[in-house]
Amino acid sequence: MASTDKGLEEIPEGQIESNYDETVDSFDTMDLKPELLRGVYAYGFERPSAIQQRAIMPVIKGHDVIAQAQSGTGKTATFSISRRFLKTDSMKMFVLDEADEMLSRGFTEQIYDIFQLLPQSTQVVLLSATMPQDVLEVTTKFMRDPVRILVKKAELTLEGIKQFYIAVEKEDWKLDTLSDLYETVTITQAVIFCNTRRKVDWLTDKLTARDFTVSAMHGDMDQGQRDLIMKEFRSGSSRVLIATDLLARGIDVQQVSLVINYDLPANRENYIHRIGRGGRFGRKGVAINFVTADDVRMMREIEQFYSTQIEEMPMNVADLI
Repeated sequence: MASTDKGLEEIPEGQIESNYDETVDSFDTMDLKPELLRGVYAYGFERPSAIQQRAIMPVIKGHDVIAQAQSGTGKTATFSISRRFLKTDSMKMFVLDEADEMLSRGFTEQIYDIFQLLPQSTQVVLLSATMPQDVLEVTTKFMRDPVRILVKKAELTLEGIKQFYIAVEKEDWKLDTLSDLYETVTITQAVIFCNTRRKVDWLTDKLTARDFTVSAMHGDMDQGQRDLIMKEFRSGSSRVLIATDLLARGIDVQQVSLVINYDLPANRENYIHRIGRGGRFGRKGVAINFVTADDVRMMREIEQFYSTQIEEMPMNVADLI
């Protein structure tokens, strides 16, 4: 399955160069099966995101596809996943999602083993937020003249997500601010982000002591614990999840209407990963950022980076959630 696309070897690390710019801005015109189209709308998708407008049609047409866009933009919803045992001799399509994360976490050998077992005719779709050298090596070794699609930062949109900040004079006052917010709004489901595992555990203990029902998830928990917590959260039996950035990539919980950044993210790229939990692909959501004096500079950087505006939280915020 060697690639015939030599141009990728000359592309600077971190970003691919698009060779495909056709867009389809409606699910209705994608020639989807009627039952699939009904499912798309039933799940709450109103219109395809930027990456979906570009990537779905070449995938349907059978091309190998490399799609690069930041997390939270709809890459995973370009295809459907079902975890089961597979025989590869009749496999028609192989999708490698979150390729940069998979390779950075030490799954290179396993991924290469899978590719070696695929028939020569297998269609390969690779989706990634960034394009480091190890991802580019996969594309050159195992993809055939792929369609390359890049959604640039300028095309990312936070449309549908209302963004607010609450000025908090001291770090110690954030807990009382959060408690007051609980009393103000009715939360369907919410995610609260902290920057450290220790902060997640601390905040969970403090809110539990104040009789708030919350769940927590971070990287110190084993996979079984995390799966159970996510199952409860998705089912709605748990309504508020406190988490680190572990949750900020690739997880879509349809009912999440509110994201609270108890801590602003340590880097601006993670901002869209986080608040995208509350407004996936056209669904509406609210993001509230707790901002101390030390956070103002980062908030301004986020605004400039995404060409957006984060406004002070209004008194009627309950009407917006």
